[in-house]
Amino acid sequence: MRLDFFPSRTLTLYLARLFVTRVLAVLVMLVLVLQMLDLLGESGKILSHPGNGEAELLRYVSLRMPQLVARFLPYSALLATIITLATLNQNSEVIAMKAAGMSAHQVLAPLILAAMAVACVSFAFNERVVTRATATLAAWKDTEYGPVPEDSGIRRNVYFADGTNILTAETLTGEGANVVMQGVTFYRRDANAMIVEQLRSPRATFADPGWRLERPTRFAVQTAQTQQLQPIVVAEGITPDQVAISGVNADAQNVIELRRSIDLLDDAGRRTEELEGKWWHKFSGPLSAVLMPLLGAVAAFGLARSGQLFVRAVIGMALGFAYFVVDNAALAMGNFGSYPPLLAAWAPFLLFFLIGETVLVRTEE
Repeated sequence: MRLDFFPSRTLTLYLARLFVTRVLAVLVMLVLVLQMLDLLGESGKILSHPGNGEAELLRYVSLRMPQLVARFLPYSALLATIITLATLNQNSEVIAMKAAGMSAHQVLAPLILAAMAVACVSFAFNERVVTRATATLAAWKDTEYGPVPEDSGIRRNVYFADGTNILTAETLTGEGANVVMQGVTFYRRDANAMIVEQLRSPRATFADPGWRLERPTRFAVQTAQTQQLQPIVVAEGITPDQVAISGVNADAQNVIELRRSIDLLDDAGRRTEELEGKWWHKFSGPLSAVLMPLLGAVAAFGLARSGQLFVRAVIGMALGFAYFVVDNAALAMGNFGSYPPLLAAWAPFLLFFLIGETVLVRTEE
């Protein structure tokens, strides 16, 4: 029995190269097929805008493809694991390695090492490329694939909650205490969330605390009467910091930017569980590639001539896809607040790591 965890250098490089090349091959196949299907669905919207043509289609592909690569890289690692291990088993290479004294873990060690490298590349790719592509594509979609104006600091159709009350504005400009809202509507609600009055104003400014409505018009729901009022201060619980961070797209921010946004929201007393879960998932998501050799390991062992190789490959594939299902479900539960963010992001990884180890030890060790 070999005492070192990794086999010989030659065998380690051989197995790692097999795994990585198959990951790339499966990823290219999946991305090309899915990109064509996605482009078929979006091309009509892109070309419907006057002036758009082939260049805009290519631009969409360049922005959408990084998202597809990030999403389907773990699936590619799973399918590559099944293909690599099933091929080694079919050619009796696994039997030769075990006859040389290697354990099941030693057979899988080069694949796990290569999967760690894939996970690191995936994390860096997500942080440097995917977040920027997501932000650019989201801004382009907001203009219905038209020209994207330079950031003027103007935000439209903003919405804020002040306890049970609601403050909305058609446009918002400025920063800090100099924020100005245009087309403001303030809904005052009772304890049962029923609207009791509505205040409309063409303009609102920060009053420290609250927001001063200029030339407000009051509409009382109970009496259905309209009344012109003097300038009035409302929504004292809404601060400029809350206004500045009213919209956070976790997929368009890297871990540093998202951590800063979460801290600002937390300081403002806003709910951050969903963003916390997505922040942790930025680490656990790419690392899921490391699980795939372990979950697909059942395809590597057992006699190929026994007729059970296909069944073993299906079992490995089922374990891998079960992980993705549980991972998405846990993240959704974390978004609803049913799970703590840390548990929602990491519990599926730890659960299926234990499942994979249990299956491997009980069947092969």
